[in-house]
Amino acid sequence: MNKQHQEVDSRRTFAIISHPDAGKTTITEQLLLFGGAIRQAGTVKAKKTGNFAKSDWMEIEKQRGISVTSSVMQFDYDDKRVNILDTPGHEDFSEDTYRTLMAVDSAVMVIDSAKGIEAQTKKLFQVCRMRGIPIFTFINKLDRDGREPLELLSELEEVLGIESYPMNWPIGMGKGLEGLYDVYNKRVELYRPAHYNSERFIPLNAEGDIPSDHPLQQNSVFPQALEDVELLVEAGNEFSKEKIAAGELTPVFFGSALTNFGVQTFLETFLQFAPKPSDHKTEEDQEISPYEEEFSGFIFKIQANMNPAHRDRIAFVRICSGTFERGMDVTLERTGKKFKLTNSTQFMADTRENVQEAVAGDIIGLYDTGNYQIGDTLYGGKLKVSYEKLPQFTPELFMKITAKNVMKQKSFHKGIQQLVQEGAIQLYKTYLTEEYIIGAVGQLQFEVFQHRMLNEYNTELIMTPMGSKIARWINPEDLDERMSSSRNILARDRFDQPLFLFENQFAMRWFADKYPDVELKSLL
Repeated sequence: MNKQHQEVDSRRTFAIISHPDAGKTTITEQLLLFGGAIRQAGTVKAKKTGNFAKSDWMEIEKQRGISVTSSVMQFDYDDKRVNILDTPGHEDFSEDTYRTLMAVDSAVMVIDSAKGIEAQTKKLFQVCRMRGIPIFTFINKLDRDGREPLELLSELEEVLGIESYPMNWPIGMGKGLEGLYDVYNKRVELYRPAHYNSERFIPLNAEGDIPSDHPLQQNSVFPQALEDVELLVEAGNEFSKEKIAAGELTPVFFGSALTNFGVQTFLETFLQFAPKPSDHKTEEDQEISPYEEEFSGFIFKIQANMNPAHRDRIAFVRICSGTFERGMDVTLERTGKKFKLTNSTQFMADTRENVQEAVAGDIIGLYDTGNYQIGDTLYGGKLKVSYEKLPQFTPELFMKITAKNVMKQKSFHKGIQQLVQEGAIQLYKTYLTEEYIIGAVGQLQFEVFQHRMLNEYNTELIMTPMGSKIARWINPEDLDERMSSSRNILARDRFDQPLFLFENQFAMRWFADKYPDVELKSLL
């Protein structure tokens, strides 16, 4: 096997998806600790110490304790190179997450044991199912009282329609948490080994039990766990590597990220079953192998000002084939232009390093001066490839915006242009008066936009809510400016394409009846 094949086979690239507050940032940190990528865990809740999770980039995230942008972290563990893509938990940023899910080979779903499956998790899960990627489940917060584990498993199956297989099982919960019965590794993992004057791990005997004289045998939670496990072995789903690989069965792990219990066991087992990089589909329905010698990849995210000290913008590229080498020439498929990739970066938890070489499965950052768009394909040599389009979403909420200080027009325009390219907000102008309108899927995106305009571009905004509207594009040749009214505002998008912002469904139906020959499109 050549060096490129070995390198590709060692890659494990996954995203962590969850509802806000399920503990995603905490589990990300613990994984980084194991990989030696950070030296201390600074949980988001430690606001007073200013010791924030390393996977949260922006000031607003620190203030609110939420992740609103996806970042990438890389570390080595057990001969594997692990790339974690952190995703925003907040539903207003689901677009960013959807696109990130196009760049990974598997997903880890973090669920709060007290809350079970929440709406946002269900949505993200469906995207993973659509792509057929393997899904691993970590049921978190065992150190608090939560719902019955059996109830959580049946909810997984009923709500998400996926088979589940518990890799381990809680022995007690909350204050009564004593450990995990590790079905897969055939051992018991103690939560507080010191209480039992024991090692953390107790191997199971041939009967699937621990020694009869072990003090844990005297605790009523242990026989209960044994009973549950017995029931699951008899009546539960069978373990199947093939079903995991097809995204039809999710291995379930229990633990507590905050107290770092069960996380290492999860990581080690996950790395055994998580897939290495696979083929990627092109627009022409071809499959490009990760072992293909020529370089190719696609841009799934653009982020401005990741380093506030330097006005930089980074395009995140998922490498799909070949080897990236610093200084190589690539072609941007959309324009046919050639670029020399001299300034590239790889992401560690709290540092960014110039990357010399990377292979399929890796995520690299390219410094962008405005050449790239989300969804762009890059390729080297004669490969000439165009990867599948990334999902796009039509905004539902709209705001008119102007700069509070007219003298700040230059930084106002620059800020808008740069932040719009990240894809979280869309920019429009009214057709005749050219007033700026921004559109987003959720309210929080406006707050983040306003915050970043002030902090990164020193521009205070006046934002006037327009409420929810229905955006529909039309063919320029069908356009008659007299079609516009207060109930359907005529505007242009940032590519100068005309669209109407309808007040509601009624206004849209009225328009369709009046102009039956005009086709209204929800996305270009």
